[in-house]
This record gives sequence, structure tokens and C-alpha cells, in this order.
Amino acid sequence: MAVSKSANTYNRLNWEEADFPILCQTCLGDNPYVRMTKEKFGRECKICQRPFTIFRWCPGARMRFKKTEVCQTCSKLKNVCQTCLLDLEYGLPIQVRDAALNVKDEMPKSDVNKEYYSQNMERELANAEGNQALGAVGKAQAPSDLLLKLARTTPYYKRNRPHICSFWVKGECKRGEECPYRHEKPTDPDDPLADQNIKDRFYGVDDPVADKLMRRAAAMPKLEAPEDRMITTLYVGGLGDKVTEEDLKGHFYQFGELRSINVVPKQQCAFVTFTNRQGAEGAAENSFQKLIIKGRRLNIKWGKPQAQLGSGKKEDDSEKELNYEPVPGLPGVLPHPPQMNQDQGNAPFPPPMLPPPPMNNPPHPHHAQFRPPPGYGMGMPPPPRLPPPPHHMHPGNRGRFPPPPPGGPPPRMPRYPPPPPFGGRRDGPMPPHMRHRMPLPPPPNMPPPPRSQQGSGKPPAVHYPSQDPQRMGTGVEESSSKS
Repeated sequence: MAVSKSANTYNRLNWEEADFPILCQTCLGDNPYVRMTKEKFGRECKICQRPFTIFRWCPGARMRFKKTEVCQTCSKLKNVCQTCLLDLEYGLPIQVRDAALNVKDEMPKSDVNKEYYSQNMERELANAEGNQALGAVGKAQAPSDLLLKLARTTPYYKRNRPHICSFWVKGECKRGEECPYRHEKPTDPDDPLADQNIKDRFYGVDDPVADKLMRRAAAMPKLEAPEDRMITTLYVGGLGDKVTEEDLKGHFYQFGELRSINVVPKQQCAFVTFTNRQGAEGAAENSFQKLIIKGRRLNIKWGKPQAQLGSGKKEDDSEKELNYEPVPGLPGVLPHPPQMNQDQGNAPFPPPMLPPPPMNNPPHPHHAQFRPPPGYGMGMPPPPRLPPPPHHMHPGNRGRFPPPPPGGPPPRMPRYPPPPPFGGRRDGPMPPHMRHRMPLPPPPNMPPPPRSQQGSGKPPAVHYPSQDPQRMGTGVEESSSKS
């Protein structure tokens, strides 16, 4: 059946035109300067299938580009983000929020009914004041305890990471570090979180993320009150730098009369004391895992009595005896030594400890091991230095020389014997400091002088240029010239 021209013109006039999207802090990113691209009637809404203005941007470095998925009319009906479809106030899936608020919003799913329902909702949005949510969510009462326990107070930017590279999983990615996708091992395909549908999340049906959060809420611990009825103090942790004493007083005064509020800035915690036990129990029940002040989730616990904080708790722990099974192969426990009392007659006593002997040569005041006596440096002269130890007591000469006779001078250090005359011989090796005085040995393989020159008074044969008598400056040349 063909659609009439008037109906088509009417529907086209109701297509959405927007100047800025409706996004949560996580999808928008941590960069305050975001560059977006805007395309008028760029794509159909995945819920109502009507064209709308699409926005595309990058939330940060090393993140994937994101875009709006649903129109602003569908976003305002459920009070969710146009990209992730999570609640704008609590950051939770629609199924968890509706279950906590005990609301049920039946939206039509057929094409004709969805179009008619969207047109009526747009008419209500035009008459509404501010950004108030429509439908069953806008008519809901105050938030429940489940919402306050599961609400996300800080953005989760890890959700904006790029997808896993399918070529890297196959071992065929050739981009390396320049690849814009993640090179990580994919999750288990049987994991229910790996199969998510945007329509199921919008309608709040069969959402695996919502099921996971509901199981987490059921397994959350509960704060049990102590048996001691005299304890009326609550411990508040995780204050940070923004939460002050006035903020705590404005929250806890509604549960009963306050006795004192002690804030410890160094530990970022506080102790809130009530005048009666009934007010403390009411504050603990209504604040445990629900208290959020200035965007910070505070930790609530019961205070402990002073007896447990002192030495009593340590004594109780020391009195407990732990019985372990003996290890095979190890010797048994040794018996305790006999106790020694002074009342016993012949009981052996350990020898008394004697003080250490005095040092013969204590270190000088400028030495690193010198320990100044009391009062040193305040007008007191330094201690006198003792004379050095005897020669035979020196650490390097112990056992080498006998002690000197009583009353005699200490022995002198032995020296090398005097060198022999020039050309003479001596027994034993020549000391190093005398080796330069010895004559040089003849060169090897030198033939002996001829017999005609031995004992004839003639000068010996010339073997070196310095021994040549014909050289200038020698005595032989002068005597020959005179003659």
C-alpha cells in the first residue's frame, strides 16, 4: 500500500534536527576540547527508524571514534545516553534501573505504533520544562538502595578503547604499532558479555550486563552491628580533599543527635559519634555502600572499642596456640634448659662478662672510628695520643722478630748488607737498588780476544764505537798527537 504524499510530508517535517548530542561523561571523553562532525539526517535511529542528526567524534588519544546510535527523542524517553544507552544519572543499564525503581515502561515495537508513540512523546517534550525524563522513569519515586549501591560515580574511559584486530588474531596484521585496533587476545566466545544487542539494552530484556550487575548486588556483604550496645561511632573512609565536616554533618544529622565528628585529614577519614545506639544503627543501614558526597563513594564501618585497639587484642592473639602436624623426618623438640635460681646451693651460673680490654692506640679524633667522650668539643682538649706499639708488636711484624730484652732499646729494622766493591762477588741475590751499579755483562756470542793482545800491553780490540781510540776526545788520540 503506497503512503500518501501528505503523510510523507508530515513525517519528514518531524525528522530530528539537533545542535548537540545527549551524551554521558564516559562517551564524551576526558578531553575538554572535542571536535565533532555533524551530519543532518545522516542515519536512521536504531529504535524508531526515523532519520536524525548524527554526531561523530574521538573521545581521546588511542581511542576509537564514536557516534550517536539513537535519536534524542528515544534518549529522553528512557533518560539514557545516545551512544552507550546507559542511564545518564547512575550509569547503569535500563534493566537494572527499572528493576530498582520497580517501574515498567511498555513501549510499542511495531513500526506504526512506534511512530505514533514517538510523535505523542515529542509533543509532551515540547511542553515539558527543563530536561525532565518522560514516561515511567520521570514518574518514579526517590532512588532505591540498589541504585545507590551499584551507581557508578566516576567515568569508565576503558570502554572507549578500540576493538580487537581480527587480522592480528589470525596472525596476518602487517600494520604493527600503527594499527588503530587492539592487539589482544579476544574473550571467550561463550561468554554472555560477548553477545550484546542494542535493542535488548534499550527495552531492558535479556541484557547480559544487567544480569551480571544483579548477581553482584545479591552477593554484596551486609554491615552487621556489633554486639556491644555501647558502640555508637561510625567510621567514614575515602573522604578525599573535597568532603568536609559540614558535608558529613548535613548527611548524618537526619538520623539522630550527633555527639562529635572528628575528621583526620592525613588518613582521609572521619569518626561520627551519635548520642544513642538507635541513631547509629539507622545511619549505618542507610549509608553503607550508598553514601555518595561530591562524587565520592564513602566507606562506612562500625567503630571499634578502645580495648580492642590497645594491648588486650595482642595478648589474646598470643595466648592462642596453633597445633600443627609434625613434619616426618625432622628431629623432635629439644628440651628446655634447666632454670638457674640463686636460691639453689650449687647451681651453675654463667661466667660474668668482662669489659673489653683498653685499646693500645685509640683512634685519633679525626679518625672515622673515633668516639668522642662526653663533653668533647665544648672546651675540652682532645685526648692525648699514645706512643706507637713496639716493633715486634706491629701487626705486620708479629712472629717475625723476638721481643727485645727487658730494659733494652727495641730492635731496628734489618737492612740489606753493603754492596761489594766494584767487580767483586757476593753471596745471595743482589738487592734491587744495587743492580744498576753492576757492570754490564759482555754481549752474547762474543769471541775472545786474540792471544797476541793478551798480556802484551796493547789496547784491547775494539768492540764498541765508544772504545775506538781514533775517535775525537779520547785520551789515546791526545797522547799520540803530543808525541
